[in-house]
Amino acid sequence: MRLFSSKAMKGPRRAGVLGAALAAAVVSAVPGGVSTAAPAGTTDLSGAAGTHTAPRAAAECGTAPYQAEVTRSGTEWTARNGAAVVYTGPVMREAVQAAIGSLTPGRTSRERVVVRDSGTMSANTRISLPSHTAIDACGTITVTGSGSGDRAPIYARGATDIEVGHLSVTGAPPYGIFLRNVSNVTLGDIDLRLSGGLGIRIDNHGDRSRPSRDITIDHVYVSGTSAHGVETYGVDGLTIGTVVARDTGYSGLLLNDTVHATVGRVDAVGAGSGTGYAAFRTANRNGRVGGGYPTNIHVGEVIARGGGRGVFCVSESGGLTIDRVRLTDTGNNAVLIENCHNVRLATRGGTVSGGGEIRLAARSEFANNSDVTVENLTVSDSAVREDPCGVNTTFRNITLDNSWMDVCS
Repeated sequence: MRLFSSKAMKGPRRAGVLGAALAAAVVSAVPGGVSTAAPAGTTDLSGAAGTHTAPRAAAECGTAPYQAEVTRSGTEWTARNGAAVVYTGPVMREAVQAAIGSLTPGRTSRERVVVRDSGTMSANTRISLPSHTAIDACGTITVTGSGSGDRAPIYARGATDIEVGHLSVTGAPPYGIFLRNVSNVTLGDIDLRLSGGLGIRIDNHGDRSRPSRDITIDHVYVSGTSAHGVETYGVDGLTIGTVVARDTGYSGLLLNDTVHATVGRVDAVGAGSGTGYAAFRTANRNGRVGGGYPTNIHVGEVIARGGGRGVFCVSESGGLTIDRVRLTDTGNNAVLIENCHNVRLATRGGTVSGGGEIRLAARSEFANNSDVTVENLTVSDSAVREDPCGVNTTFRNITLDNSWMDVCS
């Protein structure tokens, strides 16, 4: 069934399509119908993308109690633990690592290092965090040169109970933060203004039999990556406040094989331009628990302006609810749901303006879409299309403005 708005549509119509004059007569054939007014109770999503982000209540950097401190005077770095000086010299990374090494051996509770000043690090080095360690970097780390592998200004592997309260990084490290097989992690106020690499990567690829667990990310601003802004792979238990992504090479936020996740907001401009990646992407059986897809991935809002896709669910992912969307002039599909299960899009409203269509699709190597609901949307200068027909797909409360809709009844 194909429906058109009352305004002239763009592009050719297929033979046998239904014009606007017939739309009212057949609207009830689409589950829930197509509305001609904004749904009651939807949230106002007006305003330009990126003009607001979730408030943060993080303490000012360096004000929390700490055990070791790193400072710079001229070209000399000094690390102290209480009255003891544990490093003096010209290398920031060595000073910070010495401060971390001065914390209580064998500790079972978190101890903190504060880095007071800005400095440089080679892209081929890293600051390693062992278990029960917190770090606050109050200046900016400028990464120089080139690196490879899993090098990152902040790195942890096989660690538990770690915190990065504040971090600001520029340059082109392979990763801004790299965490592997970790648990009980808190990332606070993270600012990554990069010129390459990947922003934050959290995975379990050292031992895939055990997921990384209990990860909290308060607020991330990430720009200029050549890959993703924030990526998880193999995580159980993820809470994210806000990801602000600007001109990331690939996705702003990508969740792979991650379960039990809550995200407040993804706010992306120019994420994945010229690619099939998206402001928010969920892939590789993301949200699959056991053999099923109970609702366990919840996103409050996705904002996308330009870039590649807006929202992309793919490769046997699902268990996903997105409350609100505002997708404007995406270079690829505004939304692509492909081989996904138990997905609800725009439960509390949203808009799609210009750019690519909302598309429900399937590849033959995976099971078809099932239990997908698209609702409460105003679609302007775009389209809604389902091909092939999914299993138990619902479209309801869709307002078309100079747009068309071709879905299965």
